[in-house]
Amino acid sequence: MSASTNFQQLTYQLEALEAHAVSQITDASDAATLDHLRVILLGKKGELPAILSQMSKLSETERPLIGQRANLLKEEINSLLKKRLLLMKTAVMNERITREKLDVTAPSIGILSGHRHPLIKTTEDIVDIFCGLGYSVEEGPEIETDYYNFTALNIPQHHPARDMQDTFYLSESSLLRTHTSPVQIRHLEKNPPPTRIIAPGRVYRRDGVDATHSPVFHQVEVLAIDEGLDFSHLRGTVMAFLKQFFGDLPVRFRASYFPFTEPSAEVDVQWRDRWLEVMGCGMVDPAVLEGLGLDPERWSGFAAGLGVERFCMVRHGIDDIRRLYTSDLRFLQQF
Repeated sequence: MSASTNFQQLTYQLEALEAHAVSQITDASDAATLDHLRVILLGKKGELPAILSQMSKLSETERPLIGQRANLLKEEINSLLKKRLLLMKTAVMNERITREKLDVTAPSIGILSGHRHPLIKTTEDIVDIFCGLGYSVEEGPEIETDYYNFTALNIPQHHPARDMQDTFYLSESSLLRTHTSPVQIRHLEKNPPPTRIIAPGRVYRRDGVDATHSPVFHQVEVLAIDEGLDFSHLRGTVMAFLKQFFGDLPVRFRASYFPFTEPSAEVDVQWRDRWLEVMGCGMVDPAVLEGLGLDPERWSGFAAGLGVERFCMVRHGIDDIRRLYTSDLRFLQQF
């Protein structure tokens, strides 16, 4: 085949790819589809690089022409993807504005007497701080599947980490969640990054009841996924949160292990002249991102988790976790 014939063939392929890309991007219904199209069209093994791999067959005068045409097509596809994504976000926002209208003329129902439970108040304070840092609140079911509670978080069958989170099984495939991390997986399945969420909620583990343990307790999980996030962003977020919640207490990070983060750390605060562990954190393991179909070369993130009971007990000087569940008015009226 002559060089001129190869040139015409590549020109035709680029024109066909342009028409195909415009049609597919215009018909895309959600952000996940757009990201999938970006990979198919422009990724390392995508359609455009496949066409350009044939440029070796061209003459020295024809290669720059095809290269220039390909660059223009790449810019056009990126522009179409951005415009389509913006239209989607605008439509979602307009729908949300319409759906969440408030009737400001509705009469007040008055303020009920009583006290906020210290656990509820502590959770609200934690949520308020993270919302002030730009995070949104997500919730999920307390009855979970093995996949969301363990497998999707890089904890496969027979992994030793499962022994640390022994829980209550309702059937072979359903259980009471041991942490609120499954909310993060469910969120990322439906919402492509960038994302910043917190997931407060009740969790369950087969712990013996004593002054510091309960089979039912509350957690708040934190997740941030974006391009270029590193451990300094994690440390800065954790330090800002702890300073706002506890005040100017000394804080330290200790290397630790969690199956779904790498590297991982435990976070301690100095309280009553001793170091007290208050939360765990780490960079999201690339295996978790790959399991969700996300490119770990492009996306990175961090996660953190804390027990609401521990934060409540430290803040108020409570010596026994069981006091939070007895509904003793003599205890509750202090708050």
